[in-house]
Amino acid sequence: MSFIRNTFAVLVGLGIAGLIITLGIRAFPQWITFDAFAPFEHWQRFLYSMRNDGAFFGFLLFISGLGTTIGGVATAIIVKYAKVAYAILIGFIMLFIAMLDVIIFPYHPTFYKISIFLTFFPFSWIGGKIVEVIYERNKKKRIADKMNKTK
Repeated sequence: MSFIRNTFAVLVGLGIAGLIITLGIRAFPQWITFDAFAPFEHWQRFLYSMRNDGAFFGFLLFISGLGTTIGGVATAIIVKYAKVAYAILIGFIMLFIAMLDVIIFPYHPTFYKISIFLTFFPFSWIGGKIVEVIYERNKKKRIADKMNKTK
């Protein structure tokens, strides 16, 4: 049962991260060069049209970090144990996908290629730590409430 729950948590986290990145790319109408909802269907043409737009790739890093953080939070909420580790797994999978993107499509600027390594792990770790801190705080509060009731 734990395996199914953890697998579900990872899939939900990846789905949320992907959805946030997709919505982030669609946020600015001047970047939309496609008709479909998901920009990934025409990713090569889209990247080619954005190849000289450093602001787009900077925003893509930001939105990827935000998506990875929220995906890590969702994953950490669903799993029972090792919340930070599963959130970091989201960052690892997203980094792997971003590395494939950089390898397959040659239109990314150098700063983006370097920055993806500095984006996905820290942001997913932050997502896991947010949930861990909240859970620890609630646990301490429950213990304090029990101690106060017994007196």
